[in-house]
Amino acid sequence: MTEEVVLVDSEGNAVGTHPKSSVHTTSTPLHLAFSCYVFDGDGRVLVTERARHKNTWPGVRTNSCCGHPAPGEDMGEAVIRRLKQELGITVTAPFLLLPKFRYRAVMENGVVENEICPVFGVRYDGPAPEPNPDEVHRADWIPWSEFSRFVLDGGDVSPWCEEQMPLLVQLGDDPGSWRAGEESDLPAAATYTAR
Repeated sequence: MTEEVVLVDSEGNAVGTHPKSSVHTTSTPLHLAFSCYVFDGDGRVLVTERARHKNTWPGVRTNSCCGHPAPGEDMGEAVIRRLKQELGITVTAPFLLLPKFRYRAVMENGVVENEICPVFGVRYDGPAPEPNPDEVHRADWIPWSEFSRFVLDGGDVSPWCEEQMPLLVQLGDDPGSWRAGEESDLPAAATYTAR
């Protein structure tokens, strides 16, 4: 079955779909995605290194997980699904952090990421992740204070993680005490009930 992503206009309204396998090109249309940060009870974040054969930003360190909701799929359910697929972890209750996040980035070869990309967090204190090598080269638990400082100091991470970090640190020093984002600020194409 062909995976599809949701195409959106500049206001966040759904305007169609496109096969995921061919959406990222030098003229990538704006589409709906999500980013997720996985936190544990010790104040650490799960930092991943993208698989080295991925089409966009291969081998780059980044947040815990990214993905695209399928047409009609709840954003929270998409986060849960993707964390299982990429990292082999089972989570519940994703919480919304940055409902309005949007970015566009261009690789050296001209391939473009162009996404309205709400950011979510999850709490996970279960068994060690088992990264799917098709998606993730490695995953490491790093203290949030250390990782956030690394990114803010210009550390080499994905462009979306680089842009998200200043917004996340504005929420406070302790991810466990962050206030949830406003669901009303999500793009119209996004539904979010899995919490």
